Amino acid sequence: MTVKHLDLLVIGAGPAGIAAGLEAQRHGLDTLVLDENAYPGGQIYRSVSHSPLADPSVLGADYLRGRALVEDFERSSVAYWPQTLAWQISQDKRVSVTRQDAGGGTLQIAARAIVLAGGAQERPFPVPGWTLPGVMGVGAAQTLLKASAMVPQAPMVLAGCGPLLYLFAWQLIRAGVGIRAILDTAERGSYRTALGHVGGALRSPSYLAKGWQLLRAIRRAGVTHIKHVEALRILGEQQVAAIEYTVAGQVNRIETALVLLHQGVIPNTQITRSIGVDHVWDDAQLCWRPRLDSWGETSVADIFVAGDGGGIAGALAAEPSGRLAALQAAHRIGKLDAATRDSTASPLRTELARHNAIRPFLDTLYRPADGFRRPADDDTIVCRCEEVTAGEIRAMAKLGCVGPNQTKSFSRCGMGPCQGRFCGTTVAELLADSQGKSVPEVGYYRIRPPIKPVTLGELAIAVPSPDGSVLPRAEFPK
Repeated sequence: MTVKHLDLLVIGAGPAGIAAGLEAQRHGLDTLVLDENAYPGGQIYRSVSHSPLADPSVLGADYLRGRALVEDFERSSVAYWPQTLAWQISQDKRVSVTRQDAGGGTLQIAARAIVLAGGAQERPFPVPGWTLPGVMGVGAAQTLLKASAMVPQAPMVLAGCGPLLYLFAWQLIRAGVGIRAILDTAERGSYRTALGHVGGALRSPSYLAKGWQLLRAIRRAGVTHIKHVEALRILGEQQVAAIEYTVAGQVNRIETALVLLHQGVIPNTQITRSIGVDHVWDDAQLCWRPRLDSWGETSVADIFVAGDGGGIAGALAAEPSGRLAALQAAHRIGKLDAATRDSTASPLRTELARHNAIRPFLDTLYRPADGFRRPADDDTIVCRCEEVTAGEIRAMAKLGCVGPNQTKSFSRCGMGPCQGRFCGTTVAELLADSQGKSVPEVGYYRIRPPIKPVTLGELAIAVPSPDGSVLPRAEFPK
């Protein structure tokens, strides 16, 4: 069952997916870009062309920069399906999707090549009390601001580390929202260690300048900024009442009804895992990522990954990575000769290298501490869907549980609606630490379709094809 045979299917309409779609169009590929959201832009440029904010400039120049990219995409003739979920991809490049913008229902697409541009997700931050109402990820809070112009009414505490933590604090300040404190969990000595990579960082001075400007604005706003936080505990019965933090062995407490947590982002690998793509453990970024060649191609022929889904590099690096993937797809399909491909790719590789030069500095500076990735408190919930604790994971390790897949049999850990998306990295690190193994030795969950929940009703409804005919009923995944 197919809509039609495409040259290229791009999944994700963030900067990498948009760039891939536009580049593919330039070389005459029959291309479709689909995305779960209502508007193109991804997380970084979410709702940039349809902002509900009275003054979107409060989000900063980097956000507004995405408007030109999105408008170019909207003016182009590249086929675009918003509110469309790709929930199964086979190695022969058949993709099952559901379309909410078409009234719901399922159909299947066949493509000669696929670019996966699903981006990143926030790294799990399991601390005591993190499942209480009133605790959110910084990324989720930023989505509410960008997509719905919603901001907290009461001052809050931001805790963690990473560039997004300070960017969002700066955006909140510009939006007139009070911040009670920022609790920085970066390890003592990380700044000194990061200086060993300052040479590469100086190749991208704009990143350093931006970071300095954010910190200066936060300081000028009078926000309490506490560094070298060693432990966190969120307190409350039915909802958050306070947060406790430890610095130099001293326990302190801040009363608050809202805590926003963040300790960086990691590639969203659920789709690539489900396809059977080879993955590697990136010790610098402490995450799994798909194994890619210089064009972004995975171990499965003609399936590419562009943007942060292949390794965290940021929005500016995502665009050239998307274009490189599209160039190689065009070459494989026969629309572009090798010489033209390579000459077009050369400046893109230079641009990509310039943006990637900052990564060793940032990855070292904001490396999440062991205690915030592998909670020491056995009562801390790790798997939110099935309410499995860190202590239960350690107990399974002592019983001889050899990897995350076996924890499913022991405890249903990783079997909830998210399929381990928000616990898999933590579970793997806990098992490895408990057994004295490396994370690659322990492995990761096997991911099966549907990648995200799909209703039986959606599976039963056929979506009309572009020419108006009705396709046969969707096939259930085998």
